[in-house]
Amino acid sequence: MAQAQYHGTVQPAAQFNSEADAAALRKAMKGLGTDEAAIINVIAHRNNAQRQEIKLKYKLLHGSDLIEDLHSDLGGHFRTAALALMETKAVYDAHCLRNAMKGLGTDENVLIETLATQTNQEIKDTVAAYSTVFKRNLEQDVVSETSGNFKKLLVSLCQGARDESLAVDHEKAKREAQELYEAGEKHWGTDESKFNFIIASRSLPQLKATFEEYAKIAKRDILSSIDREMSGDVKSAFKAVAQCAYNRPVYFAERLHHSMKGLGTDDDALIRLVVSRSEIDLAEIKQVFLASYGKTLSSWIEADVSGDYRKLLVAIVGPN
Repeated sequence: MAQAQYHGTVQPAAQFNSEADAAALRKAMKGLGTDEAAIINVIAHRNNAQRQEIKLKYKLLHGSDLIEDLHSDLGGHFRTAALALMETKAVYDAHCLRNAMKGLGTDENVLIETLATQTNQEIKDTVAAYSTVFKRNLEQDVVSETSGNFKKLLVSLCQGARDESLAVDHEKAKREAQELYEAGEKHWGTDESKFNFIIASRSLPQLKATFEEYAKIAKRDILSSIDREMSGDVKSAFKAVAQCAYNRPVYFAERLHHSMKGLGTDDDALIRLVVSRSEIDLAEIKQVFLASYGKTLSSWIEADVSGDYRKLLVAIVGPN
C-alpha cells in the first residue's frame, strides 16, 4: 500500500543566509519600538532547521539570546506563536505536553493530539526532549496524570513502537476486525484491552484495512462504534488514532475548526496546531478545511484573531 504523501506550508528558503536573517532580526528589535513585520518576514518564511541556524548565528554575532530578545520585545499571543516557531519540533512538543500536565488539572486533548498522531521517531524525539528539558520522565508523568484505559493507551503510545510497515496483511485485517467486533459491538460492555493492543501496535495502513473489514461485519464504521461503545478521554484517543489511519488531515482540520468555532478562540490550540503541522501536512489540512467548512483556513483565522498574531499565523498557513 502506498503511503499518503503530505506537505507542509513552510518550505526551506531557497536563498538562505543565516547571518543576514540574524542581522534583520536584531535590527527589528534594536532601539525604540519593534518592527514586527520584519520579524514575521523572517520567521514565517524559514523552515525549522533554518531557524535553528539563525538562533546560533544571532548569539554568535550579537552576544545575546534570540529567544530571550523575542520574549522581551514581543507580547501576547504573537509572542507565544513566535517563540513556538523558534523551538525544534521535539522541544516544542515536550513543552506542550508539560504544560498540559503541570499544575491543577490535565489538558487531555493535548496528550491525545500529540501522542496519538506521531510517528515512532517523533515520539522518541519528544520523550528524549522532555527528559532533557524538564529532567522528568514523560511516561511517568502520563501515568500520574491519567487513569484507567486512557492511561494504558497513552503508555502504549509512549513506547513509540508501532509497526510502521506499509505492507497490509488482509487475512490479519479480517481476523482482527472480527476480534474488535467481538470486543465491542457484540459484547456486553467493551473489552478496551483488545482495542488498545490493536490500535496502539498496528501500522496505520493495516488499521485502515482492519477498519474497512470491521465495517462489513458491524454494518457501521469503527468511529461510530467507538462513539457508541466508549466514553470520555479514551474514546477521544481511540478516535484520533482511527481518524489518522483513515485520513490524518481530516483529524487536524477538525481540531483547527474546534479551536475557533463558537464564542472565543482556544489560542493555545490554534498556535499549537498551526506551528506543529506547518512542515508536515498543513497543505492537505488546508484543503480538507476548505472542503469541510466552506471557507479557507486563512479566512477563519483572519476573522477570529487580530494584529501581528493574525499576520504571523496567516503567513504560516499561506494562500489556499
